[in-house]
Amino acid sequence: MRALARGLLDLLLPPLCVRCAALAPEGMDLCDACLRALPGFTDPDPPPAGIAACAAGAAYRGEMLEWIRRFKYPARGLAGLDAAAVGFLRSVIRTAAHEVAFTTPDLVVPVPLHARALRRRGYNPAQLLARSVACEVGSAVDPTALIRVRETRSQTGLTRGERRRNVRGAFRARTRLRAPATVWLVDDVVTTGSTVAESARALAEAGAETLIVVCAARTPRSDRSPEAPRPTAGLRRTL
Repeated sequence: MRALARGLLDLLLPPLCVRCAALAPEGMDLCDACLRALPGFTDPDPPPAGIAACAAGAAYRGEMLEWIRRFKYPARGLAGLDAAAVGFLRSVIRTAAHEVAFTTPDLVVPVPLHARALRRRGYNPAQLLARSVACEVGSAVDPTALIRVRETRSQTGLTRGERRRNVRGAFRARTRLRAPATVWLVDDVVTTGSTVAESARALAEAGAETLIVVCAARTPRSDRSPEAPRPTAGLRRTL
């Protein structure tokens, strides 16, 4: 019934691209031309430690900075979400999921927020994206598989080493969780990879054998330095 209702709605109100207002493919919020216009992530970066592959829908530069800001920092709570930004990021991360379609996840897991941060924000951006990824590949999603056991400081402005130390031991798998063999870990932005690497370590300790990261955007190597990461204008923090 839900699919039928969506089909009737699409006939009455065809999906429009949130970037240019042209007709968008069914189930997408971006048209093909706008997807191609986004800054592509082409760096031959190796994946972060403990991760088999890291797929990004776009490079974290140019207009992606503003779309991520709108997605992560709307008015408080789910009611304040920027619908255009949500649709934009969901479409971008679906393209990233296609890059790693050579493997099918047994489970999709979002990088969690600490409980205090979740209360302040009202929702977890990575969880919204993880649900879209899971729907795209027909997999289950578990937003409670990982727990952020301590609230870390913002990663923005930290060196690579400081980022690693900042998130060290910050995650653990849910008590008695037996992680399946192949897990896709979802986040909105990957910069140095410290956060997803530490998250992957916790899932590996719970039994995961192959860990794939899927993110909406990744910072190219040329835009970051191990000693002095370039600050991102307009963003209050990078999770």
